Amino acid sequence: MNIITIDLEDWFHLLNHPSTDNEESWDNFESRLRQNLDRVLALLDNSDNIATFFCLGWVARKYPEIVKEISSLGHEIGSHSNSHQLISSHDRNFFRNDLEISIKSLEDLTGKKVISYRAPGFSLVNSTVWVFEELVKQGIEYDCSIFLGNHSHGARIKSFGLSPSIINIEGMRIKEFPVNSFKFFNKEIPFSGGGYFRLLPYQIIKRLMRISNYNMAYFHPRDFDKDQPVLSDLSYFRLFKSYYGLKSSYPKAVKFFDDFDFITLSQADKLIDWSNAQQFSLINGNLKQH
Repeated sequence: MNIITIDLEDWFHLLNHPSTDNEESWDNFESRLRQNLDRVLALLDNSDNIATFFCLGWVARKYPEIVKEISSLGHEIGSHSNSHQLISSHDRNFFRNDLEISIKSLEDLTGKKVISYRAPGFSLVNSTVWVFEELVKQGIEYDCSIFLGNHSHGARIKSFGLSPSIINIEGMRIKEFPVNSFKFFNKEIPFSGGGYFRLLPYQIIKRLMRISNYNMAYFHPRDFDKDQPVLSDLSYFRLFKSYYGLKSSYPKAVKFFDDFDFITLSQADKLIDWSNAQQFSLINGNLKQH
């Protein structure tokens, strides 16, 4: 099972960085979303694939024609928050309002119910699992915020495994679709999207995809833009993380989409035997595995 997801954000939506971490600063940068999205749509169209797009509410209001086009092409529209903030950087009330604004912005444009969510930077961690309560209250059925390796925006929630699971919350439930990984020197390393896709040789990615029964691929439009501006105030690590492999990423992605068939979250939902899935309950702010 290979699921394809796209995080719809612009090249300057870098997290946890002073010059790019709020809406007021974004007007200072040239938008490259249209041209970068065209590359993504071409990849999908040429390989006859439909994707789940996690869209910012800010993008929906700034470029409504873009979100309408994506929806009209048959792709699924989910929420990637409204203002692209790390969950841990604000309180629960902020998250609730941010989620509500993003869902309303997207639904008003597409006329379709938003039922999926991905946290910016996969920033859902042990201390913020209350997020699941807020998600189900606003009609979210699928979450894709769990990242199985440690990363710059949070640590892995270790109780989750490498396959989809169910979280039960006061008579409601949400289905979790994590980003999968492979174990390397006892560490979980993702391989099917973002900077990891740009970093790893394609033959390694191809082999790992073939031996895994469940793959969650994820990309951003900026992942295929070799000519995007370089922010001058980034650390060497952030420069490497954000810009390494951009020259070769699009040809690599063409091979990727030629070699594998992909499905959306809703299609995956219908194929999974949820009666055998890992089960959790959220009780008093803590996840309890059944």
